[in-house]
Amino acid sequence: MKSTIPAVLLLCSPAFGQVTLPPDQPEVLAVSSPLTFEQAADQALAAMTQRAGELNIQGVALVAFIEGDTTKSWSSKMVVVGKVANEPKGENRGSNLLAIAYTKAAEMAVTLKDSGHADRPPMTGETGWEGGLIRKGRNGYLLAAFSGGPSADDLKVSKAGLEVLAGKL
Repeated sequence: MKSTIPAVLLLCSPAFGQVTLPPDQPEVLAVSSPLTFEQAADQALAAMTQRAGELNIQGVALVAFIEGDTTKSWSSKMVVVGKVANEPKGENRGSNLLAIAYTKAAEMAVTLKDSGHADRPPMTGETGWEGGLIRKGRNGYLLAAFSGGPSADDLKVSKAGLEVLAGKL
């Protein structure tokens, strides 16, 4: 007669390291822990960096996660893809690509809609520019934004990151 082993759910973190099961316990099924936001963010930012390279654009990529149904806090991560700003030249004042990417994300955090699609005029602090995407996930909202190319290309880069986040979180 086989002995039964009580099922135990272990919440693992990378700090615990790898769990090794005894070889005489074949009834036990090891389940891998889900990705953390930071791990999923790294993968999403890598996809955004790759897509920006394919489009031959440089700028700033960011991803964020808003837990729940309303914006009270978020976790975010960003990466510079080639350059953080366009330097001033002549009459052109230049542009802070980091600020623009976070402005797109901030607009989405307030409206819970893609940047540039608030269905209202931009508020002070917002640009109303496209290039950021937001989707409802299992436990909150997932955001991806890019600034550095034309809006249509920024959207393509953001889509690459959002698809990865949505598949992981």
